[in-house]
Amino acid sequence: MGAVAKILLGVILMAGSAYGVYYSTYSTMLPNLWNAFLVVVEGVLPPLVFLIGLFVVWLELDELKIEKEMNKETSKFKVAEPVARPRKAPAGKKKR
Repeated sequence: MGAVAKILLGVILMAGSAYGVYYSTYSTMLPNLWNAFLVVVEGVLPPLVFLIGLFVVWLELDELKIEKEMNKETSKFKVAEPVARPRKAPAGKKKR
């Protein structure tokens, strides 16, 4: 299925569901879908927020683990830097 067809299908689904909620709110023939939608949102939102928090913690722990491994690897190959020595005066000149 092409990208345009998927976009069109998504727009049709969104419009149909919005119409259903709107129509059920102002009609006595259909059950009130707005209240049902709110019940579903209230039931789904807390687990969704929990999963997002779990994902953030997992990513940060993984980042700390990678940073620790990188520090371990770079410390293996670290070369001591030469110590700066004082400069000597040129041979033909005297110090005052």
